[in-house]
Amino acid sequence: MNNSIRVLAIALTVVGLAACAKKVKPVEPTETTPPAGQTQNPTNTQAVDPSQDFSPEGLNRNPCLMKRTVNFDLDRTEIGSEFQEMIACHAKFLTINTGYRLTLAGHADERGTREYNLGLGERRNNAVSDMLKAQGASGSQVEGVSYGEEQPTCTESNESCWANNRRVEFSYTN
Repeated sequence: MNNSIRVLAIALTVVGLAACAKKVKPVEPTETTPPAGQTQNPTNTQAVDPSQDFSPEGLNRNPCLMKRTVNFDLDRTEIGSEFQEMIACHAKFLTINTGYRLTLAGHADERGTREYNLGLGERRNNAVSDMLKAQGASGSQVEGVSYGEEQPTCTESNESCWANNRRVEFSYTN
């Protein structure tokens, strides 16, 4: 009988605490909170300027779309915050221009084995592809290829040169 009283006391305590809990007022949508039923995309930390040109001609005159290289740290696949807005611009372009296709070419510096660098290039273009898709680009519009260390932009053996070779390049077709 003593156990029954303990269970009843614990149950009453839980019910009492729940009744005293502070009611949470629903948050009204603002510019920073999405409307009900939509989730905010944590990878898109910078808003895309709606006045920018996202037409096919914009590929050659929109400053955001003219940037077509994402650089990476040594042996890394994480996309730096300085590339967030650029990727968001390209995702918006792809959502508006559904006839366009984007090839992502992943590259690595000369250090590491051929197999490791090919895999690293692939992981890098997958990271960019995933971010584009998370921001609305269709998976059928984005294709990745890895060149590893085979197509360097710089051939010197120093950190500055290696940093330029660790990249994903964007190439459009329609």
